[in-house]
Amino acid sequence: MSLDSVPFVAGKRLSQHRSGCPVNISLEVFGDRWSLLIVRDLMVRGFTTFQDFVESGEGIATNILADRLKRLRRSGIVTAERDQNDGRRVIYRLTEKGIDLAPVMLELLLWGAQHEMTGAPAAAIAELAENRRAVVEETRRRWRQRDPAPILPWLGGPKRQRSGLSVQPNAIEAAGTYNGAVQVVNPQHKRRRR
Repeated sequence: MSLDSVPFVAGKRLSQHRSGCPVNISLEVFGDRWSLLIVRDLMVRGFTTFQDFVESGEGIATNILADRLKRLRRSGIVTAERDQNDGRRVIYRLTEKGIDLAPVMLELLLWGAQHEMTGAPAAAIAELAENRRAVVEETRRRWRQRDPAPILPWLGGPKRQRSGLSVQPNAIEAAGTYNGAVQVVNPQHKRRRR
C-alpha cells in the first residue's frame, strides 16, 4: 500500500512532520516523557494547575513543564482557562483530542506493569486489564463532567486534595461493571510500625 492510497481526512491541517507515518506524527505531538506524564496526570490524577504538576513527585523542572504545557496547548491536546475563583491561577484541562488518548494511556500503563517492575498494585492492574472498556468510559465520563477525583487513586492526586480522607464515588462500580477505578483514599495515612 502506498501513501497515495491513504485517504486524506478533510478538516485536518497539514503540518510539517519528519514523515507521514501516523506513529511518528503522534510521537512528535505527545511522545516525550514529560508530555505523556502531564497527559496522565490531567487524565487520571485530577491535576489541573501548574503547581499540581510541580508537586507531582516526578521532578519536572518548571521551565520544562511550561514548555510542555505550551506544546500540548499548541497541539490542541490541552486547554488553559483562568480559574473562576482565583483569576491569577490557570486551570489546565484535556481537550477532546486529549481525552481521546485514554485508551493509549491505559495500554501504556498495562504494558509497563506487565514488562517492568513498577509500584502499581498487581490486583489493580489485573482489574484494569480485565475492564479496559469500562475504565476508558469512566475516564471519559469524568472528563465530560469535570470530575476532579483521581481515577487511579494509588497514583495519588493533587496535594491540595490530599489533606484528609476522601470517599470518591464510582459510577462504574454502581453499574456493576468495574470496581477498582476509585476507592476510599487517604494518601497521607501511613502505617505505623510497632
